[in-house]
Amino acid sequence: MSTHVQKPGWFTVNILNRAVAWTTRRGLSVWGSRVLAVRGRKSGEWRTTPVNLLTVDGKQYLVAPRGHVQWTHNMRAAGGGELRLGKKVEAFTAVEVGDDDKVPLLRAYLKRWKAEVGVFFGGVGPDSSDEELRRIAPDHPVFRIAVGS
Repeated sequence: MSTHVQKPGWFTVNILNRAVAWTTRRGLSVWGSRVLAVRGRKSGEWRTTPVNLLTVDGKQYLVAPRGHVQWTHNMRAAGGGELRLGKKVEAFTAVEVGDDDKVPLLRAYLKRWKAEVGVFFGGVGPDSSDEELRRIAPDHPVFRIAVGS
């Protein structure tokens, strides 16, 4: 498994993520945003972060543009969590998608949010070849989620 992580800078942590989370908690989705809540793998306490909810062929996915960050480790341990938008809370289960199946999902994610997260994909974009997307797939965890499970 890749150990690729791009930690967010001060501005992202203290300004951007807080602003997106604040609006999302009030029920206003920013470009498909939700607040992801996952139990910490050691503490058992809820940990939250804003995420982009991707829908492809009627199925929902969470993609980690910054790589194997804390929420991805917690998701693997917990097997699910909650997606929050305003007062709406949806519990879900999660299954990690294998690297070989990520290519169309990464392409769809980059088509939707390249302006926001493209910098984290090493120059690979939605128009890149399947080979280029396959090369970066191990660096970006993807989880298929099932709401209400």
